[in-house]
Amino acid sequence: MATSISATGFKGGLSSSFHGSWGTSMAGEVVALPSINVRVARPLRSGPMMKNVNEGKGLFAPIVVVTRNIIGKKRFNQLRGKAIALHSQVITEFCKSIGADPKQRQGLIRLAKKNGERLGFLA
Repeated sequence: MATSISATGFKGGLSSSFHGSWGTSMAGEVVALPSINVRVARPLRSGPMMKNVNEGKGLFAPIVVVTRNIIGKKRFNQLRGKAIALHSQVITEFCKSIGADPKQRQGLIRLAKKNGERLGFLA
């Protein structure tokens, strides 16, 4: 263990090249202890999960869950995707008929998604 302390007076300032920490021995005198570097593993982070906060809640949630269990998750998600696409097309056609701009159309689609979550269609 190499420890050196140097002082150059008041004009040059006080500098130290000491690396480590101070401790006391059993006899009470001050001794220099070597510094110890400890590596700590980073905690594992799970990836972002898209999850419905209203899962299992809503008026239609029990029907949706039973249907998904009967026909299977893969087939159910295919049907759900088709239903969502058809509903988006209906909203798009409605927006065209009333002359709404794309920003308003997107807002209506987001509103439909929120309502579907509250009602339990996305359970």
